[in-house]
Amino acid sequence: MRSRIYLDYCATTPVHPKVRNSMLRCLDTDFGNPSSMHWAGNDSRQILTRARTEVAEGIGCRPGEIIFTSGATEADNLAFFGTMRLFPPKKAHLITSAIEHHAILHAAKRLEHEGYSVTYLPVDGRGLVEPEDVRRAIRPETKLISIMYVNNEVGSVQPIAEIGRIARESNIKFHTDAVQAIGLFDVNVDDLNVDLLSLSAHKIYGPKGIGALYVRSGLELTPMIVGGPQEHSLRAGTENVPGIVGLGAAMNLVRQHRAGERTHLLGLRKYLVNGLQTISPAVIVNGLEEKIASHILSISFVGADTEMMLIRLNGEGIAVSLGSACNSKSIEPSHVLTAMKLPQEQIESTLRISLGMPTTQEELDLFLKAVALVLPRVMVQ
Repeated sequence: MRSRIYLDYCATTPVHPKVRNSMLRCLDTDFGNPSSMHWAGNDSRQILTRARTEVAEGIGCRPGEIIFTSGATEADNLAFFGTMRLFPPKKAHLITSAIEHHAILHAAKRLEHEGYSVTYLPVDGRGLVEPEDVRRAIRPETKLISIMYVNNEVGSVQPIAEIGRIARESNIKFHTDAVQAIGLFDVNVDDLNVDLLSLSAHKIYGPKGIGALYVRSGLELTPMIVGGPQEHSLRAGTENVPGIVGLGAAMNLVRQHRAGERTHLLGLRKYLVNGLQTISPAVIVNGLEEKIASHILSISFVGADTEMMLIRLNGEGIAVSLGSACNSKSIEPSHVLTAMKLPQEQIESTLRISLGMPTTQEELDLFLKAVALVLPRVMVQ
């Protein structure tokens, strides 16, 4: 077996040892149900409170504004259905973009089936939403605007604070899916003018199956899961205490390393782009360099069969992606690249390479050698 190189950190990240260690105590000794009135429940409640504070500090909000969920998909769904179902279907309008994660787009389609009105904003060739398009799309019945912070396929960074100001001027709730931003951007809900924000642990070196929705104080939502009074009665069910502890530890981890990690990954990304363009000057980087997150590289090998390229790279022990992991089994072209109106041959020849905290230049050198070996064998035109 060749040594394995992982370059798909947008799909998921490995659990950091510090995060793992923080979770072990919950699994071994702090096993109580936080709703129980005895000592075991009290111990777990204190742990839960501490983790909630850690997550809140990571995005500049109050602990009571954090609602723990099973992940960002549930958080996105709670933001959408929880907001829109407060209103009759024919009297509520939603604005989002054409390049959102499928957790957003499929929720929007479900709302359309229920009779709600949805506007899907276009993006330009850089994958960016124009704030004035948001302003023009607003109607008297608009109840929610949702634009993702960092796109998970091409890494385009949206002008969230500006869009948030537009929403606030019109007294419309504003949500952002910040899953790909939390680890590398200084996310502060007040600076961004957001009312709702989704995040996930497994994108920031935490465990899978845990995420959170920030809900600005005083904002009303309709719960999706009913039962007990957990999470302010917005998300019933016994809390996943080990996962929540892992999320809190992961937030602390990325806060401590954010600035240095951003610089580190930006250098690696530039090194990788230069190396790929040396192998083939025909490769195309998708998106505007200055408006792309430092850990994401969407690159087109025009004329190549990139599905076969991915398979051959996997055979060399290298993990990359065709696009979103949630859509990797689909034969449909990327909805993100399609919305950017890229040429079809460019869309069909794209790989997503995403970098993370463990990534090294030595790994990228091995990846570049593998690309140089594989690329001539997968060219179809």
